[in-house]
Amino acid sequence: MAKPGQRNLITDVAGLKVGNAENLSVRTGVTVVKPDARAVCAVHVAGGGPGTRETDALKLGTLVDEVDALVLSGGSVYGLAAADGVIAELGAAGEGFALMEVPGVPKSPVVPSAILYDLANSGDKAWGSEPPYNRLGRQALSALSEDFALGNTGAGTGAMAGTHKGGLGSASIVTQDGMSVGALVAVNCFGSVTQPGSDAFWAAPYEISGEFGSIAPPSPGFDPEDWGAAKTNPGARTNTTIAIVATDVALTPSEAQRLADMAVAGMARAIRPVFAPFDGDVVFAISTAKKELTEPRPLNLARLGELAAGTLARAIARGVYEAGKTSSAGA
Repeated sequence: MAKPGQRNLITDVAGLKVGNAENLSVRTGVTVVKPDARAVCAVHVAGGGPGTRETDALKLGTLVDEVDALVLSGGSVYGLAAADGVIAELGAAGEGFALMEVPGVPKSPVVPSAILYDLANSGDKAWGSEPPYNRLGRQALSALSEDFALGNTGAGTGAMAGTHKGGLGSASIVTQDGMSVGALVAVNCFGSVTQPGSDAFWAAPYEISGEFGSIAPPSPGFDPEDWGAAKTNPGARTNTTIAIVATDVALTPSEAQRLADMAVAGMARAIRPVFAPFDGDVVFAISTAKKELTEPRPLNLARLGELAAGTLARAIARGVYEAGKTSSAGA
């Protein structure tokens, strides 16, 4: 049967590294995901209040099929500047897209990004005309590794998941025939990640080996209008779950789009309600192309999409669970 990879992180997908950076006084942070080589990528924007950059470049039929990195950030619109720092560093290293090589003309790194709102979390946001995100983007890029912490780190540093402390989550799965799928997510949702009247996660049916506490669900049945630990005072563009799913299987841009479209179901399995008018939910899908997608391609793509949805649901619960452990320890 399929099982988590060695780390149970998105970096179990060969060819990916993750870097995190935080400013604890501001209570915010940035997460960078970088493939070893430029990689096919797609995006599904599901929430009603998204904050994104370069997502139009990922539409089918556009010029650029591959990305150099992906950025998830706190800071709402200010956080979009994190990609500036990443782009500057990658460009200086000669990475990026160029239609043709021209001496003295820099390449253009393609770095799509998405942000969540953490401006009202009591951190010190008196940054004047110099928000910290460009610097945090550079710091996260310099911290790239296959191993990284979960919970109150990176883009999840200042997040809230309903009324629970939000955070950065990740998980992975490897099939018997060797396909790897991973997910990374910063959870800052309006909806609740736990069932009404309980600490049991909505994602409980997908949990593997007690990865988020093995908390038993309550007796079946609940009021369809009972949202449990959802936020009580939502505002426009103030709630967002931003995620990346990845596979080591080579996908075309169209197949990557289907992977993103299927993976977004993982949010619906782990958060209730989800995709609200004031949520900015976004899922990127990236392929590191380390192995071929075998025939029958549509069937195996469907397998990958279902695994991505389940892995994303697990990553959401893990992020909140790990953030809660840190909170209870007094951090």
